[in-house]
Amino acid sequence: MKRSLLARAFVSSFLACSLLASSSLAQQTGTPRALFAADYQKKIAAIIKPDQSVALQFPIGDIHDAQPLPHGHWLLQTSFQNVVEIDENGKEVWAYKAGKTDKGGPIEIHAFRRLPNGLTMIAESGAARIIEVDKDLKVVHSIPLTVPTPDAHRDTRLVRPAPHGHYLVAHEALGLVREYDRDGKIVWEYNVGSKLYSAVRLANGNTLIGTGDGHRVIEVTKDKNIVWELKEKELPGVQLAWITMVDRLENGNTWIVNCHAGPDNPQILEVSPDKKVVWSFKDFDRFGNALPVAVPLSN
Repeated sequence: MKRSLLARAFVSSFLACSLLASSSLAQQTGTPRALFAADYQKKIAAIIKPDQSVALQFPIGDIHDAQPLPHGHWLLQTSFQNVVEIDENGKEVWAYKAGKTDKGGPIEIHAFRRLPNGLTMIAESGAARIIEVDKDLKVVHSIPLTVPTPDAHRDTRLVRPAPHGHYLVAHEALGLVREYDRDGKIVWEYNVGSKLYSAVRLANGNTLIGTGDGHRVIEVTKDKNIVWELKEKELPGVQLAWITMVDRLENGNTWIVNCHAGPDNPQILEVSPDKKVVWSFKDFDRFGNALPVAVPLSN
């Protein structure tokens, strides 16, 4: 397979970034950690090491999701139409390109996941469906989504697997988190009341939600009771803006990506159950004010 433009740009970016080891570029509070972050203002995705230097760097266009894979591979997107898998050397080894709807309308991709069975889940906004494709791009399974007026940019943000082969869908425009079964039946729904970005089913059965322009993070039970909430101005010296990715870490803390918050605020936070900032990341030299994707990594 020929090296793609992504791979060639990766090589030049890697060589350039090897010179950028200065810790002044990034600010981490708390115990330094490795992480992946992507910003579509400066068109950069990078792995940052605990010493603040860059391990790997990828050129991107628009991005709303990314996933680390075994052996140093990454599943990410270079635009809202393209999902690619790259290896540890930046070589493109697999790619999926969105087509058009049955009526010729646009399709955008805002969420994807490599599944344990080797298939790749892709949420197609505009087509209002979730598909599972094999390595040869054959659609093995399709799940319709209930969207009154499909919108390529707003049908979904993140989509995540849930137990029993179900999917948890953040419907941005509708302001709804929905759990769909394998046939597309809605088996659970929660009205967030804002344009949301993410929802993750936790081990305790609750759902952790990044509320987008709701400026908060909430954890809700199956019975739709809020049992944990972090509000816009609840953290001293920090203002929550457009909340994108959220997750519950193994230590019980909550990972929060604070997009569009401006240079006075951290872009990424780790917050304890009692709402203390135990770690934060801010880098407006390397990244910009449109950093929606960040993934914690092992040091």
